[in-house]
Amino acid sequence: MSVDLNFWKYKAGVDHDNGKVYQMACCDGIIVDELESLPINEIFNKISYTFFDWTVLDKHNYEKEGHGSFQFFSTSQVVRFDCYGMNENDMNSLMDILIDFDCPLYDPSISTRFDSWTDR
Repeated sequence: MSVDLNFWKYKAGVDHDNGKVYQMACCDGIIVDELESLPINEIFNKISYTFFDWTVLDKHNYEKEGHGSFQFFSTSQVVRFDCYGMNENDMNSLMDILIDFDCPLYDPSISTRFDSWTDR
C-alpha cells in the first residue's frame, strides 16, 4: 500500500485552499504565494537523524527491510513523503518531524488537513 503525506505552513491571514496547495505545490512543485518558506535543510537533517538506521538509496529515498520505504520531495515551501509498505509508527515519525516545524499533515485521500491545533 502506498500513502502520500503532505506538509506546508500557511502565511498568517491568508485563505486556506488545501486542494489548490496540494495540487500546485505538492504535486506540481509550483511556488504558492500563500505559503511560508520552510527550513528544508533542517527538516532534511531531522529526517536523516530520525531514520539513521534506514538504508539511504540517495538523498531522497530511504528503505528498511520489514519497514518499507519512502521518497522525500520538497520545494522551499512543501514537504511530501510517498510511503510504500510502511507501518503506522514509522509514518507517525515522519509526521512528528513536520509537526516540530508547525506543518500539519494534509491527507489527499480524504481531502483533509489536520490543522486544528494551528492558528488559522
